[in-house]
Amino acid sequence: MAAEIIWLVLLGIEQRVFTLAQAQSVRRAVGPGADLVDFAQQLIDDGHVTDVGTLEKLAGQAMSKAKTGFPPNNPFDGPAPEAPRKKIAMPSASRPSNPAAPAKSAPSRSAPAAAPAPASRAPAATSSSAQVSMDDMALPPVDGIVQAAEFDFDAIGMMDDAAVAAGMRGLLVLCEEEGISDLHLSAGSKPFVRRQRYLSAISEHVLTEEESLRLNTALLTKYQRAAYFEQKDYDFALALDATHRYRVNIMFHKQGPAGSYRMVAAKVPRLDDLGLRNIEAIRKMLSYHNGLMLVTGPVGAGKTTTLAALVAELNEARKDHLITVEDPVEIVQESSGCNITQRQIGAHTKSFASALKGALREDPDIIVIGELRDLETIEMAISASETGHLVIGTMHTSDASTTLNRLLDVFPPAQQTQIRASVAESLRGVICQRLLPGMDGSLVIATEILTSNAAVAALVRDGKMQGLRNVMETGSRDGMCLMDNSIFELYRQRKVSAEVARLNILNKQMLAQIR
Repeated sequence: MAAEIIWLVLLGIEQRVFTLAQAQSVRRAVGPGADLVDFAQQLIDDGHVTDVGTLEKLAGQAMSKAKTGFPPNNPFDGPAPEAPRKKIAMPSASRPSNPAAPAKSAPSRSAPAAAPAPASRAPAATSSSAQVSMDDMALPPVDGIVQAAEFDFDAIGMMDDAAVAAGMRGLLVLCEEEGISDLHLSAGSKPFVRRQRYLSAISEHVLTEEESLRLNTALLTKYQRAAYFEQKDYDFALALDATHRYRVNIMFHKQGPAGSYRMVAAKVPRLDDLGLRNIEAIRKMLSYHNGLMLVTGPVGAGKTTTLAALVAELNEARKDHLITVEDPVEIVQESSGCNITQRQIGAHTKSFASALKGALREDPDIIVIGELRDLETIEMAISASETGHLVIGTMHTSDASTTLNRLLDVFPPAQQTQIRASVAESLRGVICQRLLPGMDGSLVIATEILTSNAAVAALVRDGKMQGLRNVMETGSRDGMCLMDNSIFELYRQRKVSAEVARLNILNKQMLAQIR
């Protein structure tokens, strides 16, 4: 962690403002890449520090001392990492013969994830889970080198809380190493993973309500656990260390607690490596210093990855202040050419709309919005794009015309004329994408690109979105392409099967050419 954070912890412990255990808890919550402000704010949010004035003084002293380097003693130095554990068998990467049926489950193992100790059992979650004491479950142990490890779901009842936490860390890393995209742990169900869009079980053990609660809260801080029980569902980014990050949603359903864990790429993706079409047209959109750029697609279409690649591209090519607002922060971007400020809904700001309102007072050049989901956020994004900022946002839509209709339809009829004129003027382009199962068992990306020109602006201004398809068919010189053309090209290159092409292409002439 940063030198100023190490100094802050030493000073805080010395002056008894907070304890080492509380500092370790905050470190796990914010991750090793956090800055001093994030660390101090988390101390306040978690209730470890109530005297904000004293904390501010300590932070100032810590920054002064950090100019001389790191302190001689690091309070976060913990015990040696555990020895690597044997890996469990995970589902085969090959595509199942029947996509509708799950792959054969991996056999259950006999050895637990960590040496079992007398269990410190957490109470079962019910509809009144908020009554559960936040101290009933121990916080995760100090971070070390995280090893991919087996996990015996049958042995959960024999594990103490530290063993469950260690097992969860090992299981998440193992899923990542095995190419799994999602891990699902739900009460009343077997543990499932998703690979290449197909679900399969990794154990025959059906999780009880109590077991699911212990698994899904094992890596939470006291603050996160309280938020989960209060809200009944909770989104957050889980950082085991600098290279292992996960997007997590935990919630309650009719049979008890459940959690979904999305693996986040350890490396910042590069635009050239994503397989998008017409990269130069996308780079032209990024070259503007104001305007609105949208990345769209259904859930699981890779929008977050594309958005991160766009930020990385801007970070290399420009020297601007770039603010991202995400829910949660998934891929951490280090400032290079740009000064990058990443904010997370809940941890750093109340909502997308409030973050946008604040961003306009923070001297931004580029604003990246994780999701345009409501009238206030969309209205502020369009306003920001008109006032000298490049605004990039995502939406859950399937093509360019649907995207623009969705963007405009949230406004009341009295504002339609004005807002169509604003979007016509500020729109720079739309990137729509889908992930399709490839012939080699991987996923391939299909892309639709709309770039704004005089014809597109006129259609948007007049509300004639049905004419966009014709403009895009004739706009290949501007880098435009339709989703049907992109998928048909993938079929001709033998990257997707005829079956996949038929399911995703609407153009009848193209369908007639698929054999």
